[in-house]
Amino acid sequence: MIQSSSGRRRAAATAAAVCALAVALAGCGGTTKKDNDNGGAARSDAKADPGAPLKKGLKLAFLPKQINNPYEKIIDEAGITAAGEFGGKGKEVGPSDASASSQVSYINTLVQQRQDAILIAANDPNAVCGPLKQAMKKDIKVVAYDSDTAPACRQLFINQASSEEIGRSQVQHLAKQLDYKGQIAILSATQNATNQNTWIRFMKDELSKPAYKNMKLVKTVYGDDDDQKSFQETQGLLKAYPKLKGIIAPTTVGIAAAARYISGSSYEGKVVLNGLGTPNQMRKYVKDGTVEQFALWDPKKLGYLGSYAAAALASGQITGAEGEKFKAGKLGEYTVGKNGEVILGPPTVFEKSNIDKYHF
Repeated sequence: MIQSSSGRRRAAATAAAVCALAVALAGCGGTTKKDNDNGGAARSDAKADPGAPLKKGLKLAFLPKQINNPYEKIIDEAGITAAGEFGGKGKEVGPSDASASSQVSYINTLVQQRQDAILIAANDPNAVCGPLKQAMKKDIKVVAYDSDTAPACRQLFINQASSEEIGRSQVQHLAKQLDYKGQIAILSATQNATNQNTWIRFMKDELSKPAYKNMKLVKTVYGDDDDQKSFQETQGLLKAYPKLKGIIAPTTVGIAAAARYISGSSYEGKVVLNGLGTPNQMRKYVKDGTVEQFALWDPKKLGYLGSYAAAALASGQITGAEGEKFKAGKLGEYTVGKNGEVILGPPTVFEKSNIDKYHF
């Protein structure tokens, strides 16, 4: 079949349009759909320069689960102080509630302000993904801390300790106190909190082992990292399960509220409470015998590490790839692990013998 000259011109024009569209789709934003799905850390053109100096004047924004959470306040203030060490400037912004979508508007504002890095303790692993991906497209570095986002939505996750170690050790400590017998419950934070759900998954797996055959997890409740709701959930648990022997509260707000309820009640000395808390919150409950022990890492060090990790990203020393190394000031050198995870170190167990050595 022979085409007319006009037909050939139309065919050429169509081919050119298709080609232009293909180029536009491939070139817009410099990434393919696969790159977007893997987040900013997956960009093939990103190369680390370990010898690059930390940039001066970096702007770092800390976005906690909620602005009035005392534990996260410690983290953020330490991170802001650390930013001053390398000539940067940090600030803390965030919602007053810990709902899944409450952080989204703050991320959007921080993107508009052109922060160099956003450090976020996510209330939900996925609800914040859209705006965080937009931030990374604009070369704003994203570091999750304390509670992770989906890996595609950040370059690094600064983890307090191994999630598996935290989850399993919570069960192990409580089991020893209960002589491996009795009903137990979990008082968590929010239902969508990444860190809480990961720890609880390892707790349940630990409880499935033969050593715990005489222990039974009867209920997991959620205090939403709210003091009064956590207090009420503790009350509800103890009324609903009169044979309850132990509670694990892997949340600093929750364990303090539970201890306050148990202290001075008919359950004191009958129900064992363990979990994660700060020494300053829990000191009086350890000393009056309400709580024998609990655990945590140093939140000041977590914030400090997060600040230096964000600076290393923003300065091009690292990209978030596994095996990269960076220096975190007085904490020394750290290595980026799988999926961009950086682990601070093992938690400390606090009890009467050592609690007065710690003040945070």
